Amino acid sequence: MSSSPTRPVSPRLAGWIVFTMLAMVAVPAAITLHQVRAPAILTVPPDPTPHGYTWSLLLFIIPIAVIAGWFLPSEGLDIPQRAFWRTLRVLVPAGFALDFFFAHRFFFFPNPAATLGIGAWALHGPVPIEEYAFYFTGFITILLLYIWLDEFWLAAYNVPDYPGEARQIRRLLQFHPSSAVLGVAAIAAAVVYKKLFSGTPQGLPEYFTVLVLGGLVPSASFFPVVRPYINWRALSLTLFIILLVSLFWEATLAIAYGWWGYQPERMTGISIRAWSGLPVEAVLVWMAVTYGTVILFEACKLWQASGRSFREAFLGT
Repeated sequence: MSSSPTRPVSPRLAGWIVFTMLAMVAVPAAITLHQVRAPAILTVPPDPTPHGYTWSLLLFIIPIAVIAGWFLPSEGLDIPQRAFWRTLRVLVPAGFALDFFFAHRFFFFPNPAATLGIGAWALHGPVPIEEYAFYFTGFITILLLYIWLDEFWLAAYNVPDYPGEARQIRRLLQFHPSSAVLGVAAIAAAVVYKKLFSGTPQGLPEYFTVLVLGGLVPSASFFPVVRPYINWRALSLTLFIILLVSLFWEATLAIAYGWWGYQPERMTGISIRAWSGLPVEAVLVWMAVTYGTVILFEACKLWQASGRSFREAFLGT
């Protein structure tokens, strides 16, 4: 009995399938969590997690070591190294800037015993050095996971002739109005909710605004070009793995044991009571970061494959 070949999925449909997969998990989870009217109170003894935040960085460090030290070399994969490092040169300073300028505006750190006690520079006072390691290792984990899935585990769904395709692109920088409109609408909706419906109408949803900009600026700049080149299956699996790790980190450890907390005046006011009042921004952060990271990486990968200069590749001749 012969089996018919799998029909190729258009890039537009693939994007909607990823969104639908996320929604079919997120919607029932949100409804279920919303039924918690009176959250349980956790009794925390003094110094419950010595250096817990520090040790928890292994959630990123070990996947980096396994993928970079075993998975990629064992398969002899020729990964686009220049695109990898170019992407990190954009993302890591952006993550460090978020910490430097906004750490004390968005977060607070009530349990210093969970860290090494080494302060790193930030506006309005030092922050735990683990904060900078958190963003640095997080971006590397996302990139390596997506690259390994794209180049090996789900390689059947990537673009086979990347250099040939890349040389046909007139310019990488192309405005995507739908992303811009969606971003503006999301920020406006967050402001309306905070002012009219939340229990903390003071301030503005600043953290949510930063997340929207972080995810949609790359989308608004490159999405029309990179959409056919994104391995949407690799992106979906990367997104679910990172989201699972993030929620385990935030909901069961960080908030409950005071590794970090969120300034309510800077949030939208939507919180998850069953998870110690975790703001919805904590759920969205790595979704936005993963989406923006993959788009930026694919743009850099196309630039590398084209063999053209930065100006010619991004702006055209």
